Amino acid sequence: MMRYFFIFCGVLYCFFGLLACQPSLQTPQPIRFAVAQAPINLDPRYATDAASERVNRLLYQRLVEFDSSANPVAGIATWQEEIPLRYRFTLKEGLARFHNGNVLSAVDVKATYDSFAQLNDSPHAAEFTNISRITALDARSLIIELKSPDAHFPAKLIIGILPKNLIEKQHDFAHHPVGNGAFELSDWQDKLLLRRVTDGQLVSLSEVKDPTVRVLKLLRGEVDLLQGDLPPELVGYLQTKPKVTLQSEVGANFSYLGLNMKDPVLQHLKVRQALAYAIDRQAIVDTIMVRKTRLASTILPPEHYSNLVQDNALKVNAPLNPYFYNPTFAKQLLLEAGVKLPLKLVYKTSTDAQRVRFATILQAQMAPAGIDLEIRSLDWGTFFDNVKQGQFQLFGLTWVGIKTPEIYAKAFGSDFTPPKGFNRGRYNDAELDQLIAEEDWPAVTARIHAQLPYIPLWYEGQFSASSKKITYYTLHADGNWDGLINIQKKP
Repeated sequence: MMRYFFIFCGVLYCFFGLLACQPSLQTPQPIRFAVAQAPINLDPRYATDAASERVNRLLYQRLVEFDSSANPVAGIATWQEEIPLRYRFTLKEGLARFHNGNVLSAVDVKATYDSFAQLNDSPHAAEFTNISRITALDARSLIIELKSPDAHFPAKLIIGILPKNLIEKQHDFAHHPVGNGAFELSDWQDKLLLRRVTDGQLVSLSEVKDPTVRVLKLLRGEVDLLQGDLPPELVGYLQTKPKVTLQSEVGANFSYLGLNMKDPVLQHLKVRQALAYAIDRQAIVDTIMVRKTRLASTILPPEHYSNLVQDNALKVNAPLNPYFYNPTFAKQLLLEAGVKLPLKLVYKTSTDAQRVRFATILQAQMAPAGIDLEIRSLDWGTFFDNVKQGQFQLFGLTWVGIKTPEIYAKAFGSDFTPPKGFNRGRYNDAELDQLIAEEDWPAVTARIHAQLPYIPLWYEGQFSASSKKITYYTLHADGNWDGLINIQKKP
């Protein structure tokens, strides 16, 4: 009996010894990403906030992507314009699969874009009203017919593709996404937990609103990665820390001051001009913005093709006269508009510390111009809902990831007020509508710059800070989180 006991112990010893010699089969520890704002909606047909858009890029694949010059290129499909009213799209070979195992096919593409006809509350729905009919020819091919010619139509097909059977069941994609991208949703409780499809690497996204707390968590080893939304002094502080890796990149996301064009005071052009001259944008950039932030004149950055005009045989930037800080002139404009000074205005923003700091500086800069600015900081959900509902006089936001000049129609077109589009200021300008219809983009940007339905601020520089264990993370000018697709974490 004792002999069998020793044999049994010997077998156990060999068994556990072999296990100890084998490579670990456990999933790598999650990469911990602290963000200033958590995503709200993971249905790509509805998402409009930056965090949701960035996560959706990881969860879903799109028919069309963009190159570094904002030209549309093939995503999961190539296309051909057969006639001005008809496009043929062909899904690439090796059909993608949804995270539930089903193969993505042309019928899913058709169902995704057909669904917009029933989504009256989708802010993207107006983008696809020009579609007349979609026909799936086979598993990989489909025809999209238009009501009127649109040479830029393929560039609009950037909505993540959803599975047809779940669309028909009215599945809750907003909270339980079923995508086909590089990541799938693993869990969404206090944190958003994403799983990389190729290797099972987990990435947790936790909302940490306070920038100082985010930095301290990085330095204490409680998080591995930060990106954006830090004041320059904290970025400078991180530069002194040898265990932190910093990256920076020129940005392309457009920050602006939004105006309610239904407000009886803000309807006056001279009042809007006064606001533009009452802001010292360069001083704000120098004081509270990170490196590689640059002043803005239009939504799309100066290198975008829509900002170029023909000059002999060359394409050059269309010049737009900047609004330099001149509070004396601003006050004069207000008096010419018949405004009783001080002009009292309410500015709404989120509770993010950096945004509140900007608002406080804005308040101080406007005071010499005779503007009494009241700041109301709200939690993100309430603030963003106020903006969409038009419940504001002034607000501050940033357009993120914009690639095509169609944004001018969605942001300023008379027919694109929410929920049909993003004309949150309820701007109505027949002359601008006509210029947009003619796709005369330099004239469009010049008209917007002169009429000031928005007051342009800057393109915020991009940066990331990570522990030395993080490798292969890359930054993008529009601030997306695509770098998570290749990110690695050393043991």
